Amino acid sequence: MMIPTIPTPEEILDKGFSRGKKQADLMRSQKIPKHLKGKRIEERRVVTSCQVIKDKLKSIIDAVPEIESLHPFYQDYIDITVGVDDMKQALGALNWAYGIITQLEKEYGSKIRKNPSEKATAIQKQAYGRISSVINKIRKDLDFLDFAKQNLRNMPTIDFDATTIVIAGFPNVGKSTLLTQLSSADPQVANYPFTTKGIQIGHTEIHWRSIQIIDTPGLLDRPVLEMNDIEMNAIVALEHLADAILFIFDASETCGFHLDNQYNLSKQIEKVFSEIPMYYLFNKMDLVEDSAYLDEYIDDKEKSIFISAIEGEGVEEINKIIRSIKKIDRTVEEEDDEYY
Repeated sequence: MMIPTIPTPEEILDKGFSRGKKQADLMRSQKIPKHLKGKRIEERRVVTSCQVIKDKLKSIIDAVPEIESLHPFYQDYIDITVGVDDMKQALGALNWAYGIITQLEKEYGSKIRKNPSEKATAIQKQAYGRISSVINKIRKDLDFLDFAKQNLRNMPTIDFDATTIVIAGFPNVGKSTLLTQLSSADPQVANYPFTTKGIQIGHTEIHWRSIQIIDTPGLLDRPVLEMNDIEMNAIVALEHLADAILFIFDASETCGFHLDNQYNLSKQIEKVFSEIPMYYLFNKMDLVEDSAYLDEYIDDKEKSIFISAIEGEGVEEINKIIRSIKKIDRTVEEEDDEYY
């Protein structure tokens, strides 16, 4: 979401009043009857100031797309990251300010025209006071939009036409390493939990098909309502994007999580996303001496692969799986959501 640079109330007012003063100064050199000149100057000052301030507010409002028009993935992403209701409230406040400034422009322009010239300056100052009050009332809304700009600037760009594979699992099980093996992505990889702080995307092409591979932040074995924002980003990716899920187990348990916990998480994801094909990758097999103990965690041998992402072992088998995956048509599902 492209949010423009958000000015402070002081910057908005300074720009509006400065432009108003310039226009007033230009009128001083014009030949205007003496009894009208003061009124014309101050009317131009007020009207110009209002128009400049309105233009700035409108440029912000117009630059932010309607949230309802965005793909459900982006709607949920925005809600998790900054809050959709808060975003709407902030934009609504700017709309309110735009409307009030429009009214003040008409009201004080008319007042200046109807009163004697000697009162024009006093009326202009009164107008500036009310304009300043309106813009200062939306200070917290401008602050919020600036906060939203900072937090949404790294929102991922998704190709909704590509077949999408989502990599899921606990933190530090090798998701980012696998992403670099399967695609053109070059994510940061480090040996500590929660390395991946946001959704990372890689692209590849198999048999002339565009494949999009998404590395989600590490999930923890706990209910959705207890998840943090980083984990919720992963859930959003699974819900709206995945045509298939590659769930990674750390067979060596060097990630710091027991296989029992990893298995429980895989079952939770299976249950919540039952319509999405899921495959099970037992990673870090280069660190495992005897794999017999893994049998109790394998429910479907045909969908389970032993790999070592860091050494590239098993990547060709994963690519065979990817070649077989068909894109899920979510059109009907999204229409149903809108209906209900």
